[in-house]
Amino acid sequence: MQDESGQAELDDAGLARRIAAAGARGHAAAEAELYRRLAPRVRLYGRKHLRDDHAAADLVQQVLLMTLEGLRAGRLREPDRLVSFVFGTCRMVVLELRRTHARRERLLGIYGGDAPVADPAVAPRLDHDRLQQCLEQLPERERSVLVMTFYEDAPARAVAGALGLSEGNVRVVRHRGLQRLRDCVYGREAGP
Repeated sequence: MQDESGQAELDDAGLARRIAAAGARGHAAAEAELYRRLAPRVRLYGRKHLRDDHAAADLVQQVLLMTLEGLRAGRLREPDRLVSFVFGTCRMVVLELRRTHARRERLLGIYGGDAPVADPAVAPRLDHDRLQQCLEQLPERERSVLVMTFYEDAPARAVAGALGLSEGNVRVVRHRGLQRLRDCVYGREAGP
């Protein structure tokens, strides 16, 4: 089986040598051919040991990425043992996934019952009319800064440029305006 790039005639070790020789710039055709050859084997390994098609697909991506990065960086000393390296990497990744899963399950067993569950149906009710009244009571500069910051989503630099203020001054005005707005909405007396 011959392709136009000549990659299919090489064995796995030959592809590994070609990728390693290309170094950091990579060798797209050789890498694609190596991936095409090794991906089904790694996927089967993942299905057997992880018993989950999605986890097996993730294993393929992770292991082959680690393999290609190792080849590009010249860390794979014996290209003839490429397949052994790949399956050794599979074994290590699967072990780490199992340890992570066991650790997560242990922590959930210890702390999982203590975590409160948020009920999305119990959302705070926002009184839009009250908010609008309070916003209209703010001094013009504070109202402008708040509207430009939160409604128009403008950064401090843009607000400063539009209002002729420094960025630091915009932040101070925004802080004070938010405090006054909060006090008004919650019915607290404004301080000095």
